Amino acid sequence: MNANTTIVGASASRQSRLVSLSAAALLGMFVIGFVGFSHVEAAHNAGHDYRHSMAFPCH
Repeated sequence: MNANTTIVGASASRQSRLVSLSAAALLGMFVIGFVGFSHVEAAHNAGHDYRHSMAFPCH
């Protein structure tokens, strides 16, 4: 392995982690925003029940 291969591999790995982290953050914000502010009662109640089952205070 030479230095160029190592640098390219490290760069690709860093970019891959950044893309994965960004995708996870966007998905998390969408899910929390959808469930938290949903006018669909079933979706809101499911999120509310899940918070209680994980002992997360929500009131």
